[in-house]
Amino acid sequence: MPTHRRATRLVAVLLVLVIAGMLAAALHFKKNSDALWQIVSEKCLPHQQSGGEPAPCQRVDQRHRYAMLKDMHGPLQYLLIPLDRITGIESPRLLQSATPNYFALAWDERTLLAQRRGSPINDRVLSLAINSQYGRTQNQLHIHISCLRPDVRQQLDQLTPQLSGRWQSITLRKHRYWLRALTPDELTRQSAFIRLADERPQARSEMGKYGLALAELSDGRLVLMAIERNWLLLNSGSAEEVQDHACQLIAPIKKAA
Repeated sequence: MPTHRRATRLVAVLLVLVIAGMLAAALHFKKNSDALWQIVSEKCLPHQQSGGEPAPCQRVDQRHRYAMLKDMHGPLQYLLIPLDRITGIESPRLLQSATPNYFALAWDERTLLAQRRGSPINDRVLSLAINSQYGRTQNQLHIHISCLRPDVRQQLDQLTPQLSGRWQSITLRKHRYWLRALTPDELTRQSAFIRLADERPQARSEMGKYGLALAELSDGRLVLMAIERNWLLLNSGSAEEVQDHACQLIAPIKKAA
């Protein structure tokens, strides 16, 4: 086959993949993308301010400007949602030092899952995740607090000895991720969003392309897992893919009332 024909076919295939990715993203946003913002701003915060009950949220922290809401998917999944209008990981506000450290706050709130279950949960089971601007359905920043997939847990256990404070390219869930170990103190001292923007080349100007997850390593350290959107590989940058909302690592789980 002539070289120009092969090149033409390759370009055609790439165009199809790009269009498919764009259509998938468009379908995501057909839903009410302001639903979470409406719940927090029109219900949780006003209810907390007027009567001290944040329903339908479980908690409203006015000092640190966030609410906790039980997600409808999975027996233990919760969402941390800012009380201020912040669309998502692409927001410049997340790179300002005055903005609350939402990732650290979300990790602190993992105790809600144990409370709902009624018994302690090992931190190695748990994870945080935020999707990219192109891999989400809601235009209000929300961090998923849920269980980790068993296969991802097993892979992280194997990777623990080689992970360090340097970002490393690792394949998880058949997608390319950048992994970086950090201590719990490092998570508290600096926002994970600022760390990503400062340490990954070009990330600061393209934050919306990234999804970000966090889990505990077997040696007690934590690991950040950053995934970058890539339409050619049908990768929308959804870090939530490392989570298991059914919580297979905790078995059995009865759905709480």
